[in-house]
Amino acid sequence: MPASVEPSHPSATGAPLRPPPVADVLARIRGNARLETAHGSSELTFQAMGTRCRVSFAGPQPSRTADHVLAWVATFEARYSRFLPDSWVSQINERAGGDWIELDPEAHQLLGLCSQLVFLTRGILDPSSLPLIRLWDWKQARVPSDPEIEAARTLTGWKQVQLAPGRIRLPRAGMAIDLGGVGKEFAVDQVILLLASLGVRSALVDFGADIRVLGLPHDGRPAWKIGLEDPRNPGLAWTHLVVREGAVATSGDYIRGFTSGSRRFGHILDPRTGRPVDNRVLAASVLAPSCTQAGMLSTALCVMGPEEGRRLLASSPGVEGCIFSTDGIVTSPRFYEHVTQAV
Repeated sequence: MPASVEPSHPSATGAPLRPPPVADVLARIRGNARLETAHGSSELTFQAMGTRCRVSFAGPQPSRTADHVLAWVATFEARYSRFLPDSWVSQINERAGGDWIELDPEAHQLLGLCSQLVFLTRGILDPSSLPLIRLWDWKQARVPSDPEIEAARTLTGWKQVQLAPGRIRLPRAGMAIDLGGVGKEFAVDQVILLLASLGVRSALVDFGADIRVLGLPHDGRPAWKIGLEDPRNPGLAWTHLVVREGAVATSGDYIRGFTSGSRRFGHILDPRTGRPVDNRVLAASVLAPSCTQAGMLSTALCVMGPEEGRRLLASSPGVEGCIFSTDGIVTSPRFYEHVTQAV
């Protein structure tokens, strides 16, 4: 399951990463954040990590809690966003083909989750696929050539990444990693843990449709009601889930994409082919104990397609989910036990 490890220099520690500019990121996030408090509960909304974030919670000192959440999220984005030139991820990518790089415990934990991501999805999700992602320019609606795709594929494959305790190395120049398949979901789980440590006993954290709950709703409802967006009618829910614990994550490429000729190209790539998926799937949603697991599986379902995805759901203990395709909706055996009309 783990990525390969360089055997020839077991005592090497590697070069440290430069501190990322957290203050700049925090100022940007604070500048757009809004905190509203009423009837004993609070809602914090802000833009971060390229998405809309919402944290609903009930607990003491809401302003202090909001400050802690914003500071944690800003630090996380500053470290792991590939879109920030001085982030740790960008620094790792810049040093591809060079020496080992030191990691702190959190960074090592997150990159260890990448190894699990590749293993559990059988390579269908691969954080080393950034060279392929960069080829597909969805803003310019550019379709790369077959030789370009094949050249980028030689630089991808998590098995090429060398990961050892406290350090990482990308051995070939041009290799690059992107934590987009696991980072935001990991952040949701960590913010839930942060809220619990601050004394919050009721909370819902939603970072761009990656959601996890803590406790039960403050208003006395017996469960949280979470809508699943209808990919045929964005902004509207096609059903709602009853959630008393755990997480719900939804993935889909029905919004981001472009059309070239007569064909639409969505933004979810299959690293096995180097091309956007084309399997009739519009979206997939997963209910799981953690948001990290739910996010991994929901994106994997979009790549696998309905039939292979159904088998993945059936083989994942404690997980329920659905795959919304142009041919209909495929669900795990007990998915509809979590569906409700009202809570």
